[in-house]
Amino acid sequence: MITYDFLQQYWWVIISLLGGLLVFLMFVQGGNAQIFMLGRDESDRSLIINSTGRKWEFTFTTLVTFGGAFFASFPLFYSTSFGGAYWVWILILLTFVLQAVSYEFQHRSERYRTLFRCFLVANGMLAPFLVGAAVSTFFTGSDFSINKAAMGELNPVISQWGNGWHGLEALADYRSWIFGLLVTALAMTLGLLYMLNNIDDSDFSVRIRRRLRYVALCFVVLFLATVAVIITMDGYAVDAEGMVTMEQYKYLHNLLHNPATLILFVVGVVLVLAGIGMAVWSTHSYRYGIWPAGFGTVLTVMALFFLVGFNGTAYYPSSAELQSSLTLANSCSSEFTLRTMAYVSLIIPFVLAYIVYAWRSIDRKKITRDELSSVEEKY
Repeated sequence: MITYDFLQQYWWVIISLLGGLLVFLMFVQGGNAQIFMLGRDESDRSLIINSTGRKWEFTFTTLVTFGGAFFASFPLFYSTSFGGAYWVWILILLTFVLQAVSYEFQHRSERYRTLFRCFLVANGMLAPFLVGAAVSTFFTGSDFSINKAAMGELNPVISQWGNGWHGLEALADYRSWIFGLLVTALAMTLGLLYMLNNIDDSDFSVRIRRRLRYVALCFVVLFLATVAVIITMDGYAVDAEGMVTMEQYKYLHNLLHNPATLILFVVGVVLVLAGIGMAVWSTHSYRYGIWPAGFGTVLTVMALFFLVGFNGTAYYPSSAELQSSLTLANSCSSEFTLRTMAYVSLIIPFVLAYIVYAWRSIDRKKITRDELSSVEEKY
């Protein structure tokens, strides 16, 4: 029998999957971040922009779907985070708007081409960093309080943010910087792996592999630092009555006590490192590192979401008022809503199948310099 508790956990798995896909698809941002660093001339930069430009809609659509799924399944989180820490989300959306405008107009005007490309670089650097900083608050907590007595009233003010920075205060915590820089380095690594697979140019591929060594090294160092932070920090435990208390090494306990989470995490990390390693140290003919690394990214991000959502844990903790912390049980939609959406979610495999089909159709032919010089329809 499908219970209310099962539906809450089911939708957290869906949220986790969407979060993993979003981080993977940020290879678009990671590629754009290197337009001027990797692109020596106009021909190089055109290769990068047209490589990532064919996939940017996937990333933006997944971001919107991620937010929509949170709104439908865990509306109290949506109203608290998106309504309280709104400066972070506004900045993220602003960079994506600038990205869309830049892709459309950067090739139409030589006068403003560099400016539009700077917008692409800004999106490539800021969007992953801000997403990583936002995710870090799932572990470190945010400055908000919940007035549960206001629920059910007309025009209620249920959640209140504790300061005027509205999310930007997270940048005062060094752990948010570690998370943000980690996601940025991961996006850049995936961007290089994607371009290695998507662009057919021997000289450019050599430079991609050379740069991948340094970017991937930064990613590994930041990843180890992030893991060290997570497994040594205190976490927000929730008992059977819904009371929230601090527990030492909570996330380490979650990792060790939940075999599914541990397996997801280990397999994901191994796949990411394998994809990077094969691209860097194998023969120059190997160009498929994006697939094991991308799949591993999805699994690893899902494992991190499981760490904060399952095993009696508050996934959106309040640093201002401990009992205001949000859990799967106290922030979800009604059973009817979750059940109805669960039926709708059965179409997800068909949507994913269509995405795979569209992706393969777009990438059937690798991008070359000759192609870009001979066609008019390009980014």
